Amino acid sequence: MHTRLFLAFVAVASLHAAIDAPVKLDSGMVSGVTGANPDVRVFKGIPFAAPPVGNLRWRAPQPVAHWDGVRKGDEFGPICTQAAGRGGGQSPRMSEDCLYLNVWTAAKSTSERHPVLLWIHPGGYTSGSGSAPGTDGENLTKKGLVVVTINYRLGALGFFAHPELTKESDRRASGNYALMDQTAALEWVQKNIAAFGGDPKRVTVDGDSAGAASIGNLMGSPRAKGLFQRAIAESGAWIGLSVGHTMTLAEAEQAGVKTGDALGAPTLADLRAKPAADIIKGGRGGGPIIDGYFLPEDVGKVFAEGRQNDVPVLLGSNKDEGTFFQQPTTAVKFIEQAHRRYGDQADAFLKLYPAGSDEEATASQLRAFRDELGWVMHNWAALQTKTGKSKAYLYYFTHEPPVAQAASPRGGFASGATHGAEAAYVFENLLGARPWTDLDRQVADTLSSYWANFAATGNPNGNGLPVWKSYQPDQRMVLGDRAEMGPGLTQALLDFYQYKYDHRDAADARR
Repeated sequence: MHTRLFLAFVAVASLHAAIDAPVKLDSGMVSGVTGANPDVRVFKGIPFAAPPVGNLRWRAPQPVAHWDGVRKGDEFGPICTQAAGRGGGQSPRMSEDCLYLNVWTAAKSTSERHPVLLWIHPGGYTSGSGSAPGTDGENLTKKGLVVVTINYRLGALGFFAHPELTKESDRRASGNYALMDQTAALEWVQKNIAAFGGDPKRVTVDGDSAGAASIGNLMGSPRAKGLFQRAIAESGAWIGLSVGHTMTLAEAEQAGVKTGDALGAPTLADLRAKPAADIIKGGRGGGPIIDGYFLPEDVGKVFAEGRQNDVPVLLGSNKDEGTFFQQPTTAVKFIEQAHRRYGDQADAFLKLYPAGSDEEATASQLRAFRDELGWVMHNWAALQTKTGKSKAYLYYFTHEPPVAQAASPRGGFASGATHGAEAAYVFENLLGARPWTDLDRQVADTLSSYWANFAATGNPNGNGLPVWKSYQPDQRMVLGDRAEMGPGLTQALLDFYQYKYDHRDAADARR
């Protein structure tokens, strides 16, 4: 064969290379493994940033060093350092060297352009991983998606500010390393996902709890602009799961100094010399920080003024959110907490959530948690649609997964449609020793179809699905045993939590 003709043939063959061949990334070649379905290829443990260890601890993620040969993507990378037993991942390894991601694809060649869903895991910014069995991406590839799951630095390794770190930085900022990791993963997707048959122009970020809160902050950061085209947030916003405020750099630096003193490591050099496990034990890490760089200002203000990364959003919350976090309370304790948190609005709160007995107080506690998080997601949808550019789709998940024992009417740990319960249905991963039914499988098919449609087009609607109307203040999609539009929060609840949101700085000062 003539040399020129041979080279042309190779170029065309490379353009349409099968995904089961080694994939070329900007940092080197990587091979994958066949999924449970032979039509799916899985690439595990791909580094998307340099190991954030030694002098790179508490620095923005750095580029991956190029490697020679073919790197095997046959096992998940280490999960990020966290409290023992909290990772929820298949990888038995835990390490500070943890900036790895995973890709599931059913594309037959690199010429295909499937919508991409990048999952940001939950865990209160202190636990979790991208290798949790419940968020395995294989089943979502059946709906036409390329799925990416990621790790990001956690706890005091992911959110740590200190005056010396701020001084060292050319941006005069510190903290938010976890959010920078997420951004680095999204940058990796822009550079590399086409090699897996993914479309870098149709990237959806999806997350639950802390993952959803991360997405709220990514939408409010100029550093993430253009890296994704749609966003899904499941039970969490930039202010977290309740109405509060984001920590300032000064507050975070003060907390960082206290952490160093408690660890017997008053200088930055001392802190970097400490084992990662000691850092995790010694300081929780308070979550996102208004650092003047990644988050230049309060994200609520950014949304209120319509300056966020303006993309379509699908978001919502669950019927039994509070059962994941709360245990039964007493009337006395509930009333005391109401006065401490709400001050002169305590009576208004207790009118909405009465506490005439311990049983009533426990029920009110669960309803209040549910309603406040419901308002947080309603507020995001309302602010997002103010610009008139991008639509929002609001949901309320009410389907209760099967359990071995009936839930106590007083509320038990993780009973009902609890916090995070929808994720198993979104990923169509009905795992564990629960007596899953055909109804559960039907709910999973419905949710995963809505999510996949949204990732593909920015609209969840599609053939055979109940119509999901875009955001209206008095409506939301109820994702229960069946999907149907239903009422939103009452006006009384909207007014109460709006007042609390508008006066949240004063409320936080009382705590």
